[in-house]
Amino acid sequence: MTLSVALGPDTQESTQTGTAASTDVLTAPDIPWNLVIWNDPVNLMSYVSYVFRSYFGYSEAKANKLMLEVHKKGRSIVAHGSKEQVEQHAVAMHGYGLWATVEKATGDSGGSGKGKGKRG
Repeated sequence: MTLSVALGPDTQESTQTGTAASTDVLTAPDIPWNLVIWNDPVNLMSYVSYVFRSYFGYSEAKANKLMLEVHKKGRSIVAHGSKEQVEQHAVAMHGYGLWATVEKATGDSGGSGKGKGKRG
């Protein structure tokens, strides 16, 4: 594949061969991401609260509030940050046996997990 790029009036046109890659990803602003923990029928509520306290360093009250949100609403946003940070948290949560996913923050996600976690 041949790719021609016009750089401007004071630069020369260049021709490049190879696979064209989108630059949208490189120039996009750092959009915040959320770590979502989902309710599951396996883990005890006390265990979920323990994971939030031990991994994220949340207080007992905050950990219990997030755990109850998971239990009653089916999900809770427990942390947010850059995509790489949140993906690391998701992998850690999977290691604890929790069902965790990563989603783009929309600004009105309704979660109460405002912390980034002590590891992120």
